[in-house]
Amino acid sequence: MSGYANRERLETLYQEQVEIYRERHPSSMAAHERANANLLGGVPMIWMKKWPGPFPLYVDFAKGSHFRDIDGNDFTDLCLGDTGAMTGHSPDATVKAVQEQVANGVTLMLPTQKAQQNASILAERFGVPIWQFTLSATDANRHLIRYAREVTGRKKIAVHDWCYHGTVDETFAVLDDDGNTVARKDNIGKPVELNQTTWSIPFNDLEAAEKAFQSGEIAALLMEPALTNIGIVLPEPGYLEGLEALCKKYDVIWILDETHTLSAGIGGMTRDLNLQPDAVVLGKTIGGGIPVGAFGMSQALADRISNALNLETIDVGGVGGTLAGNALSMAAVNATLSEVLTEENFALMTKMAEKWEASVQEVIDKYSLPWQVSRVGCRAEFSFRKSAPVTGREAADAEDFELQQFLQLHAINHGILMTPFHNMALFSPEATEADVIRHHKHFEAAVEKLFG
Repeated sequence: MSGYANRERLETLYQEQVEIYRERHPSSMAAHERANANLLGGVPMIWMKKWPGPFPLYVDFAKGSHFRDIDGNDFTDLCLGDTGAMTGHSPDATVKAVQEQVANGVTLMLPTQKAQQNASILAERFGVPIWQFTLSATDANRHLIRYAREVTGRKKIAVHDWCYHGTVDETFAVLDDDGNTVARKDNIGKPVELNQTTWSIPFNDLEAAEKAFQSGEIAALLMEPALTNIGIVLPEPGYLEGLEALCKKYDVIWILDETHTLSAGIGGMTRDLNLQPDAVVLGKTIGGGIPVGAFGMSQALADRISNALNLETIDVGGVGGTLAGNALSMAAVNATLSEVLTEENFALMTKMAEKWEASVQEVIDKYSLPWQVSRVGCRAEFSFRKSAPVTGREAADAEDFELQQFLQLHAINHGILMTPFHNMALFSPEATEADVIRHHKHFEAAVEKLFG
Protein backbone atom coordinates (compact mmCIF):
# COMPACT_ATOMS: atom_id res chain seq x y z
CA MET A 1 0.00 0.00 0.00
CA SER A 2 2.49 2.57 -1.20
CA GLY A 3 0.25 5.28 -2.60
CA TYR A 4 -0.97 7.00 0.58
CA ALA A 5 0.22 6.75 4.16
CA ASN A 6 -2.67 8.14 6.24
CA ARG A 7 -5.05 5.15 6.15
CA GLU A 8 -7.47 6.53 8.73
CA ARG A 9 -7.95 9.73 6.75
CA LEU A 10 -8.32 7.71 3.54
CA GLU A 11 -11.11 5.61 5.08
CA THR A 12 -12.91 8.75 6.26
CA LEU A 13 -12.67 10.34 2.81
CA TYR A 14 -13.90 7.15 1.18
CA GLN A 15 -16.94 6.87 3.45
CA GLU A 16 -17.83 10.50 2.64
CA GLN A 17 -17.85 9.56 -1.05
CA VAL A 18 -19.97 6.47 -0.32
CA GLU A 19 -22.68 8.64 1.26
CA ILE A 20 -22.64 11.02 -1.71
CA TYR A 21 -22.90 8.02 -4.03
CA ARG A 22 -25.91 6.59 -2.17
CA GLU A 23 -27.72 9.94 -2.30
CA ARG A 24 -27.20 10.37 -6.05
CA HIS A 25 -28.06 6.85 -7.17
CA PRO A 26 -31.24 5.62 -5.41
CA SER A 27 -32.59 3.89 -8.51
CA SER A 28 -29.36 1.97 -9.06
CA MET A 29 -29.38 0.95 -5.40
CA ALA A 30 -32.94 -0.35 -5.69
CA ALA A 31 -32.17 -2.19 -8.93
CA HIS A 32 -29.21 -3.90 -7.30
CA GLU A 33 -31.28 -4.95 -4.29
CA ARG A 34 -33.76 -6.63 -6.66
CA ALA A 35 -30.92 -8.27 -8.61
CA ASN A 36 -29.57 -9.95 -5.47
CA ALA A 37 -32.51 -12.37 -5.56
CA ASN A 38 -31.44 -14.08 -8.79
CA LEU A 39 -27.92 -13.03 -9.73
CA LEU A 40 -24.76 -14.22 -8.00
CA GLY A 41 -23.60 -11.18 -6.05
CA GLY A 42 -26.42 -9.24 -7.67
CA VAL A 43 -24.49 -8.88 -10.94
CA PRO A 44 -24.43 -10.77 -14.27
CA MET A 45 -20.70 -11.48 -13.86
CA ILE A 46 -19.18 -11.59 -10.39
CA TRP A 47 -16.24 -9.28 -11.20
CA MET A 48 -18.75 -6.44 -11.62
CA LYS A 49 -18.84 -6.26 -7.82
CA LYS A 50 -15.34 -4.79 -7.87
CA TRP A 51 -16.69 -1.37 -8.82
CA PRO A 52 -16.20 1.08 -5.95
CA GLY A 53 -19.21 1.84 -3.77
CA PRO A 54 -21.85 -0.41 -2.23
CA PHE A 55 -23.59 -1.21 -5.54
CA PRO A 56 -22.90 -0.76 -9.27
CA LEU A 57 -24.32 1.90 -11.53
CA TYR A 58 -27.13 0.84 -13.86
CA VAL A 59 -26.97 2.36 -17.34
CA ASP A 60 -29.99 3.70 -19.21
CA PHE A 61 -28.32 4.99 -22.40
CA ALA A 62 -24.80 5.20 -23.85
CA LYS A 63 -23.51 6.95 -26.94
CA GLY A 64 -20.05 8.08 -27.95
CA SER A 65 -17.95 9.00 -24.90
CA HIS A 66 -20.89 9.46 -22.53
CA PHE A 67 -23.60 7.43 -20.82
CA ARG A 68 -26.60 8.19 -18.62
CA ASP A 69 -27.53 6.10 -15.60
CA ILE A 70 -31.09 5.22 -14.54
CA ASP A 71 -31.08 8.12 -12.09
CA GLY A 72 -30.47 10.53 -14.96
CA ASN A 73 -26.83 11.34 -14.18
CA ASP A 74 -24.51 12.02 -17.13
CA PHE A 75 -21.02 10.50 -17.19
CA THR A 76 -17.88 10.94 -19.24
CA ASP A 77 -16.86 7.34 -19.89
CA LEU A 78 -13.10 6.80 -19.74
CA CYS A 79 -13.56 3.08 -19.11
CA LEU A 80 -15.38 2.27 -22.37
CA GLY A 81 -16.09 -1.32 -21.41
CA ASP A 82 -12.40 -1.80 -20.58
CA THR A 83 -11.63 -1.43 -24.32
CA GLY A 84 -14.71 -3.17 -25.74
CA ALA A 85 -16.16 0.25 -26.54
CA MET A 86 -12.93 2.04 -27.43
CA THR A 87 -14.74 3.00 -30.64
CA GLY A 88 -17.19 4.96 -28.50
CA HIS A 89 -20.55 3.54 -27.55
CA SER A 90 -22.70 2.44 -30.49
CA PRO A 91 -20.82 4.08 -33.38
CA ASP A 92 -23.25 4.94 -36.16
CA ALA A 93 -21.53 2.88 -38.85
CA THR A 94 -21.46 -0.24 -36.69
CA VAL A 95 -25.06 0.19 -35.56
CA LYS A 96 -26.25 0.50 -39.17
CA ALA A 97 -24.33 -2.61 -40.27
CA VAL A 98 -25.61 -4.66 -37.33
CA GLN A 99 -29.20 -3.58 -37.89
CA GLU A 100 -29.01 -4.60 -41.54
CA GLN A 101 -27.38 -7.94 -40.78
CA VAL A 102 -29.85 -8.90 -38.03
CA ALA A 103 -32.60 -8.84 -40.63
CA ASN A 104 -30.58 -11.09 -42.94
CA GLY A 105 -29.27 -13.79 -40.61
CA VAL A 106 -27.31 -13.74 -37.37
CA THR A 107 -25.46 -17.06 -37.21
CA LEU A 108 -25.19 -19.52 -40.11
CA MET A 109 -22.20 -21.79 -39.46
CA LEU A 110 -21.19 -20.73 -42.98
CA PRO A 111 -18.81 -18.00 -44.15
CA THR A 112 -19.85 -14.60 -45.44
CA GLN A 113 -17.94 -12.39 -47.85
CA LYS A 114 -17.37 -9.85 -45.09
CA ALA A 115 -15.16 -12.35 -43.29
CA GLN A 116 -12.70 -12.31 -46.19
CA GLN A 117 -12.87 -8.53 -46.39
CA ASN A 118 -12.12 -8.25 -42.68
CA ALA A 119 -9.17 -10.62 -42.94
CA SER A 120 -7.79 -8.60 -45.83
CA ILE A 121 -7.99 -5.35 -43.84
CA LEU A 122 -6.33 -6.91 -40.80
CA ALA A 123 -3.62 -8.53 -42.92
CA GLU A 124 -2.70 -5.14 -44.35
CA ARG A 125 -2.69 -3.48 -40.94
CA PHE A 126 -0.77 -6.11 -38.95
CA GLY A 127 1.42 -7.73 -41.58
CA VAL A 128 0.26 -11.31 -40.94
CA PRO A 129 -1.74 -12.71 -43.87
CA ILE A 130 -3.94 -15.52 -42.51
CA TRP A 131 -6.81 -14.88 -40.07
CA GLN A 132 -9.47 -16.67 -38.04
CA PHE A 133 -12.38 -15.22 -36.06
CA THR A 134 -13.65 -16.13 -32.61
CA LEU A 135 -16.07 -14.71 -30.06
CA SER A 136 -13.39 -13.23 -27.80
CA ALA A 137 -9.68 -12.63 -27.46
CA THR A 138 -9.68 -15.28 -24.74
CA ASP A 139 -10.88 -17.81 -27.31
CA ALA A 140 -8.25 -16.64 -29.79
CA ASN A 141 -5.50 -17.04 -27.20
CA ARG A 142 -6.70 -20.53 -26.27
CA HIS A 143 -6.77 -21.63 -29.90
CA LEU A 144 -3.28 -20.34 -30.63
CA ILE A 145 -1.88 -22.06 -27.55
CA ARG A 146 -3.33 -25.38 -28.73
CA TYR A 147 -2.00 -24.86 -32.25
CA ALA A 148 1.45 -23.95 -30.92
CA ARG A 149 1.59 -27.12 -28.85
CA GLU A 150 0.47 -29.16 -31.82
CA VAL A 151 3.06 -27.87 -34.27
CA THR A 152 6.01 -27.73 -31.85
CA GLY A 153 5.33 -30.89 -29.86
CA ARG A 154 6.00 -28.95 -26.63
CA LYS A 155 3.59 -28.57 -23.74
CA LYS A 156 4.50 -25.31 -21.97
CA ILE A 157 3.89 -21.70 -22.85
CA ALA A 158 5.81 -18.69 -21.61
CA VAL A 159 4.00 -15.63 -20.27
CA HIS A 160 5.04 -12.48 -18.47
CA ASP A 161 4.86 -12.18 -14.71
CA TRP A 162 1.57 -10.42 -13.82
CA CYS A 163 0.19 -10.67 -17.35
CA TYR A 164 -3.49 -10.99 -18.24
CA HIS A 165 -4.88 -12.68 -21.36
CA GLY A 166 -8.52 -13.31 -20.47
CA THR A 167 -9.64 -16.47 -18.75
CA VAL A 168 -6.89 -18.66 -20.19
CA ASP A 169 -5.88 -21.19 -17.52
CA GLU A 170 -2.20 -21.19 -18.45
CA THR A 171 -1.79 -17.44 -18.05
CA PHE A 172 -2.72 -17.03 -14.37
CA ALA A 173 0.90 -17.59 -13.40
CA VAL A 174 3.33 -15.34 -11.56
CA LEU A 175 6.81 -15.65 -10.08
CA ASP A 176 7.29 -16.20 -6.37
CA ASP A 177 10.13 -14.60 -4.42
CA ASP A 178 12.45 -17.45 -5.43
CA GLY A 179 11.72 -17.09 -9.14
CA ASN A 180 9.44 -20.13 -9.39
CA THR A 181 6.32 -20.20 -11.57
CA VAL A 182 3.26 -20.41 -9.31
CA ALA A 183 -0.46 -19.74 -9.56
CA ARG A 184 -1.53 -16.14 -9.17
CA LYS A 185 -3.31 -15.42 -5.89
CA ASP A 186 -7.02 -16.34 -5.93
CA ASN A 187 -6.74 -18.26 -9.21
CA ILE A 188 -10.14 -19.95 -9.06
CA GLY A 189 -10.26 -23.71 -9.60
CA LYS A 190 -6.95 -24.13 -11.39
CA PRO A 191 -6.92 -27.53 -13.17
CA VAL A 192 -3.24 -28.30 -12.53
CA GLU A 193 -0.26 -26.66 -10.91
CA LEU A 194 0.74 -23.81 -13.19
CA ASN A 195 4.38 -24.87 -13.41
CA GLN A 196 3.22 -27.90 -15.40
CA THR A 197 1.82 -25.77 -18.22
CA THR A 198 3.55 -22.42 -17.92
CA TRP A 199 6.91 -20.69 -17.52
CA SER A 200 6.57 -17.16 -16.17
CA ILE A 201 9.26 -14.60 -16.99
CA PRO A 202 9.71 -10.96 -15.92
CA PHE A 203 8.90 -8.29 -18.48
CA ASN A 204 11.94 -6.55 -19.98
CA ASP A 205 14.25 -9.47 -19.08
CA LEU A 206 15.80 -11.09 -22.17
CA GLU A 207 18.09 -13.27 -20.10
CA ALA A 208 15.11 -14.86 -18.32
CA ALA A 209 13.36 -15.39 -21.65
CA GLU A 210 16.35 -17.16 -23.14
CA LYS A 211 16.68 -19.37 -20.08
CA ALA A 212 13.07 -20.48 -20.56
CA PHE A 213 13.47 -21.07 -24.29
CA GLN A 214 16.70 -23.01 -23.82
CA SER A 215 14.79 -25.60 -21.80
CA GLY A 216 13.23 -26.93 -25.01
CA GLU A 217 9.84 -27.01 -23.24
CA ILE A 218 8.31 -23.79 -24.57
CA ALA A 219 5.82 -24.00 -27.45
CA ALA A 220 4.88 -20.31 -27.49
CA LEU A 221 5.44 -16.95 -25.85
CA LEU A 222 2.06 -15.26 -25.35
CA MET A 223 2.46 -11.59 -24.44
CA GLU A 224 1.21 -8.04 -24.73
CA PRO A 225 3.80 -5.79 -26.40
CA ALA A 226 3.27 -3.54 -23.36
CA LEU A 227 1.65 -4.84 -20.20
CA THR A 228 -1.69 -3.08 -19.69
CA ASN A 229 -3.57 -5.07 -17.08
CA ILE A 230 -1.29 -4.36 -14.12
CA GLY A 231 -0.84 -0.73 -14.97
CA ILE A 232 1.03 0.17 -18.14
CA VAL A 233 4.51 -1.35 -18.32
CA LEU A 234 6.32 -0.22 -21.46
CA PRO A 235 9.03 -2.26 -23.22
CA GLU A 236 12.55 -0.96 -22.85
CA PRO A 237 14.45 -0.19 -26.08
CA GLY A 238 15.41 -3.41 -27.85
CA TYR A 239 13.32 -5.71 -25.67
CA LEU A 240 10.67 -6.65 -28.22
CA GLU A 241 13.21 -6.97 -31.00
CA GLY A 242 15.29 -9.19 -28.73
CA LEU A 243 12.31 -11.44 -28.01
CA GLU A 244 11.59 -11.69 -31.73
CA ALA A 245 15.14 -12.91 -32.34
CA LEU A 246 15.04 -15.37 -29.45
CA CYS A 247 11.73 -16.85 -30.59
CA LYS A 248 13.16 -17.45 -34.05
CA LYS A 249 16.34 -18.96 -32.61
CA TYR A 250 14.49 -21.48 -30.42
CA ASP A 251 11.44 -22.09 -32.65
CA VAL A 252 9.08 -20.58 -30.07
CA ILE A 253 5.79 -19.31 -31.54
CA TRP A 254 5.66 -15.56 -30.81
CA ILE A 255 2.08 -14.44 -30.11
CA LEU A 256 1.32 -10.75 -29.56
CA ASP A 257 -1.97 -10.14 -27.78
CA GLU A 258 -2.94 -6.68 -29.04
CA THR A 259 -6.41 -6.66 -27.44
CA HIS A 260 -5.49 -3.60 -25.37
CA THR A 261 -2.43 -2.28 -27.17
CA LEU A 262 -4.53 -1.73 -30.28
CA SER A 263 -4.80 1.66 -28.58
CA ALA A 264 -1.45 2.44 -30.26
CA GLY A 265 -3.08 2.77 -33.70
CA ILE A 266 -4.75 0.88 -36.54
CA GLY A 267 -2.11 -1.86 -36.45
CA GLY A 268 -1.38 -1.71 -32.75
CA MET A 269 2.20 -1.82 -31.52
CA THR A 270 2.94 -4.49 -34.12
CA ARG A 271 2.65 -1.93 -36.90
CA ASP A 272 3.90 0.99 -34.84
CA LEU A 273 7.20 -0.77 -34.03
CA ASN A 274 7.44 -2.84 -37.25
CA LEU A 275 7.39 -6.14 -35.33
CA GLN A 276 7.24 -9.51 -37.09
CA PRO A 277 5.29 -11.89 -34.80
CA ASP A 278 4.14 -15.39 -35.72
CA ALA A 279 0.63 -14.51 -34.55
CA VAL A 280 -1.47 -11.54 -33.43
CA VAL A 281 -4.58 -11.61 -31.23
CA LEU A 282 -7.36 -9.02 -31.28
CA GLY A 283 -10.66 -8.75 -29.45
CA LYS A 284 -13.33 -6.47 -28.10
CA THR A 285 -12.73 -3.28 -30.02
CA ILE A 286 -12.80 -4.50 -33.62
CA GLY A 287 -16.56 -5.21 -33.42
CA GLY A 288 -17.52 -1.87 -31.91
CA GLY A 289 -19.08 -3.64 -28.92
CA ILE A 290 -20.36 -6.79 -30.63
CA PRO A 291 -18.62 -9.88 -29.13
CA VAL A 292 -15.76 -10.92 -31.39
CA GLY A 293 -12.12 -11.89 -31.39
CA ALA A 294 -9.56 -12.65 -34.06
CA PHE A 295 -6.13 -14.14 -34.52
CA GLY A 296 -3.79 -13.65 -37.43
CA MET A 297 -0.87 -15.87 -38.42
CA SER A 298 2.19 -15.71 -40.58
CA GLN A 299 2.05 -17.85 -43.70
CA ALA A 300 4.70 -20.13 -42.22
CA LEU A 301 2.67 -20.76 -39.05
CA ALA A 302 -0.53 -21.22 -41.03
CA ASP A 303 1.18 -23.83 -43.20
CA ARG A 304 2.46 -25.69 -40.14
CA ILE A 305 -1.04 -25.73 -38.66
CA SER A 306 -2.68 -26.86 -41.89
CA ASN A 307 -0.19 -29.71 -42.26
CA ALA A 308 -0.92 -30.85 -38.71
CA LEU A 309 -4.70 -31.01 -39.06
CA ASN A 310 -6.95 -33.86 -40.15
CA LEU A 311 -10.04 -32.66 -42.05
CA GLU A 312 -12.09 -35.63 -40.86
CA THR A 313 -11.77 -34.61 -37.20
CA ILE A 314 -11.10 -30.88 -37.43
CA ASP A 315 -14.40 -30.05 -35.70
CA VAL A 316 -13.35 -31.75 -32.45
CA GLY A 317 -9.85 -30.32 -32.20
CA GLY A 318 -10.49 -27.96 -29.31
CA VAL A 319 -10.75 -24.82 -31.44
CA GLY A 320 -13.73 -23.06 -32.91
CA GLY A 321 -17.33 -22.94 -31.71
CA THR A 322 -20.53 -22.75 -33.72
CA LEU A 323 -20.92 -19.00 -33.14
CA ALA A 324 -17.34 -18.14 -34.11
CA GLY A 325 -17.12 -16.02 -37.24
CA ASN A 326 -20.90 -15.53 -37.27
CA ALA A 327 -22.50 -13.22 -39.81
CA LEU A 328 -23.50 -10.58 -37.27
CA SER A 329 -20.02 -10.16 -35.79
CA MET A 330 -18.45 -10.14 -39.27
CA ALA A 331 -20.77 -7.31 -40.31
CA ALA A 332 -19.87 -5.38 -37.16
CA VAL A 333 -16.14 -5.87 -37.69
CA ASN A 334 -16.37 -4.79 -41.33
CA ALA A 335 -18.07 -1.50 -40.52
CA THR A 336 -15.93 -0.81 -37.45
CA LEU A 337 -12.60 -1.37 -39.18
CA SER A 338 -13.59 0.51 -42.32
CA GLU A 339 -15.37 3.52 -40.83
CA VAL A 340 -14.52 3.85 -37.14
CA LEU A 341 -11.03 2.52 -36.37
CA THR A 342 -9.38 4.76 -38.95
CA GLU A 343 -6.08 6.62 -39.00
CA GLU A 344 -7.96 9.90 -38.63
CA ASN A 345 -9.93 8.73 -35.59
CA PHE A 346 -6.88 7.26 -33.89
CA ALA A 347 -5.16 10.63 -34.28
CA LEU A 348 -8.05 12.32 -32.47
CA MET A 349 -8.13 9.65 -29.76
CA THR A 350 -4.40 9.88 -29.14
CA LYS A 351 -4.53 13.68 -28.98
CA MET A 352 -7.10 13.51 -26.17
CA ALA A 353 -5.02 10.91 -24.32
CA GLU A 354 -1.96 13.15 -24.59
CA LYS A 355 -3.96 16.02 -23.08
CA TRP A 356 -5.17 13.75 -20.26
CA GLU A 357 -1.61 12.57 -19.61
CA ALA A 358 -0.40 16.16 -19.41
CA SER A 359 -3.24 17.17 -17.08
CA VAL A 360 -2.52 14.30 -14.69
CA GLN A 361 1.20 15.10 -14.74
CA GLU A 362 0.36 18.73 -13.95
CA VAL A 363 -1.37 17.68 -10.72
CA ILE A 364 1.40 15.22 -9.85
CA ASP A 365 3.95 18.02 -10.24
CA LYS A 366 1.85 20.60 -8.38
CA TYR A 367 1.56 18.41 -5.29
CA SER A 368 4.98 16.74 -5.67
CA LEU A 369 3.36 13.31 -5.65
CA PRO A 370 5.50 10.17 -5.87
CA TRP A 371 3.30 9.00 -8.75
CA GLN A 372 3.88 8.68 -12.49
CA VAL A 373 1.79 8.45 -15.68
CA SER A 374 2.35 6.30 -18.80
CA ARG A 375 0.57 6.07 -22.14
CA VAL A 376 0.11 3.75 -25.14
CA GLY A 377 -1.64 5.70 -27.89
CA CYS A 378 -5.15 6.55 -26.69
CA ARG A 379 -4.73 4.63 -23.40
CA ALA A 380 -3.07 6.23 -20.38
CA GLU A 381 -2.72 5.38 -16.71
CA PHE A 382 -1.05 6.67 -13.57
CA SER A 383 0.54 4.53 -10.87
CA PHE A 384 1.55 5.10 -7.27
CA ARG A 385 5.33 5.05 -7.77
CA LYS A 386 7.97 7.66 -8.58
CA SER A 387 9.16 6.12 -11.84
CA ALA A 388 7.55 4.03 -14.55
CA PRO A 389 7.52 0.30 -13.71
CA VAL A 390 9.83 -1.95 -15.71
CA THR A 391 8.29 -5.27 -14.68
CA GLY A 392 4.87 -6.54 -13.76
CA ARG A 393 6.05 -7.17 -10.22
CA GLU A 394 7.09 -3.52 -9.83
CA ALA A 395 3.67 -2.43 -11.06
CA ALA A 396 1.86 -4.88 -8.78
CA ASP A 397 3.88 -3.82 -5.74
CA ALA A 398 2.79 -0.21 -6.31
CA GLU A 399 -0.93 -0.99 -6.21
CA ASP A 400 -3.04 0.46 -3.40
CA PHE A 401 -6.56 -0.95 -3.59
CA GLU A 402 -8.14 1.35 -0.99
CA LEU A 403 -6.62 4.46 -2.59
CA GLN A 404 -7.81 3.31 -6.00
CA GLN A 405 -11.32 2.77 -4.63
CA PHE A 406 -11.41 6.29 -3.20
CA LEU A 407 -10.18 7.87 -6.43
CA GLN A 408 -12.58 5.78 -8.48
CA LEU A 409 -15.60 6.67 -6.37
CA HIS A 410 -14.60 10.33 -6.23
CA ALA A 411 -14.43 10.25 -10.03
CA ILE A 412 -17.91 8.71 -10.30
CA ASN A 413 -19.31 11.34 -7.96
CA HIS A 414 -17.86 13.95 -10.32
CA GLY A 415 -19.33 12.36 -13.46
CA ILE A 416 -16.27 10.36 -14.58
CA LEU A 417 -16.11 6.58 -15.02
CA MET A 418 -12.64 5.05 -14.96
CA THR A 419 -11.76 1.39 -15.52
CA PRO A 420 -12.61 -0.16 -12.13
CA PHE A 421 -9.46 -2.23 -11.66
CA HIS A 422 -6.93 0.48 -12.58
CA ASN A 423 -6.23 4.21 -12.76
CA MET A 424 -6.71 3.97 -16.51
CA ALA A 425 -8.34 6.32 -19.00
CA LEU A 426 -9.24 5.35 -22.55
CA PHE A 427 -10.33 7.76 -25.26
CA SER A 428 -12.81 7.13 -28.07
CA PRO A 429 -13.16 9.13 -31.30
CA GLU A 430 -15.99 11.07 -29.63
CA ALA A 431 -13.92 12.27 -26.65
CA THR A 432 -13.48 16.03 -26.28
CA GLU A 433 -11.34 18.48 -24.34
CA ALA A 434 -14.37 19.02 -22.09
CA ASP A 435 -14.06 15.37 -21.03
CA VAL A 436 -10.38 15.87 -20.18
CA ILE A 437 -11.16 19.03 -18.22
CA ARG A 438 -13.93 17.24 -16.33
CA HIS A 439 -11.44 14.58 -15.24
CA HIS A 440 -8.83 17.18 -14.32
CA LYS A 441 -11.25 18.94 -11.97
CA HIS A 442 -12.09 15.68 -10.22
CA PHE A 443 -8.46 14.55 -9.98
CA GLU A 444 -7.15 17.82 -8.57
CA ALA A 445 -10.02 17.99 -6.07
CA ALA A 446 -9.37 14.42 -4.93
CA VAL A 447 -5.64 15.02 -4.54
CA GLU A 448 -6.35 18.22 -2.62
CA LYS A 449 -8.50 16.22 -0.18
CA LEU A 450 -5.71 13.69 0.24
CA PHE A 451 -2.64 15.90 0.39
CA GLY A 452 -3.83 19.49 0.75
